[in-house]
Amino acid sequence: MNIPADVAARFSEGTLVAAIAQDAENGQVLMMAWMNQEALEKTLETGHVTYWSRSRNQLWTKGESSGHTQKLMSVSYDCDGDALLLQVQQVGAACHTGERSCFFRTIEFGQGNQ
Repeated sequence: MNIPADVAARFSEGTLVAAIAQDAENGQVLMMAWMNQEALEKTLETGHVTYWSRSRNQLWTKGESSGHTQKLMSVSYDCDGDALLLQVQQVGAACHTGERSCFFRTIEFGQGNQ
């Protein structure tokens, strides 16, 4: 695995890294989940996105129960090495609610806030 040193250093500290999944075709932000080193390594090895579940304390590959899979197209990381941007080919809904994206709700704000 060619995990960059600054990202690997985050994992060695025992922290999780935020992983943002974005539709590689149209740029829509689909979801945010967490990855540890094992999840990233498995994702890079298989080409199917695997995350770390904080509630279940285990790895989970997107779509293993729903069939709504994410095929990895590319991975970028931010300047601090603590967030990943996954370009994916999404099959089905990304959100557990059945919505295409987890970001389907908005917060209204007034004109004075712009």
